[in-house]
Amino acid sequence: MNASAGLTLRRAEERDLESIHRIEQACFSDPWELSSIVAALSLPHMQTWVAEQGEGADRRLVGYLIGLLIGSEAEVADLAVDPSVRRMGVGGQLLDCMLNEAPGRGVEVVFLEVRESNILARGLYASRSFREVGRRRGYYRDPLEDALLLRRDLAPS
Repeated sequence: MNASAGLTLRRAEERDLESIHRIEQACFSDPWELSSIVAALSLPHMQTWVAEQGEGADRRLVGYLIGLLIGSEAEVADLAVDPSVRRMGVGGQLLDCMLNEAPGRGVEVVFLEVRESNILARGLYASRSFREVGRRRGYYRDPLEDALLLRRDLAPS
């Protein structure tokens, strides 16, 4: 099954908070608090995209990306895909959505941190031309682990 078929990408709305939080908790050992997600949706320099799958009443949120876009720089602050549809293109489409919009907002470079052990996520980022530019020792908790700092330069719009 290809999860990206029949996928709709859009900006997050308040009605999405519960689903975003559910996916966040399912994906991370040290998840964001609901209050942090609420704050992200309300800040003008934060953009949140969601991926929905299905039709009508069967429509469900299966992933999201929270991005910070300020001036010439952006950061992927949080990206998660429901475990039931991982490796089916949802994360890539969400990332592409941000990367395609960013240059039009004046962004020239995008950063993100990823757990060193998160091989699937690292593969996704490598497929989108992110490269390792640093390491943050002990950045993640539960379990304690280094973060790799990745960067992608964007072509000017």
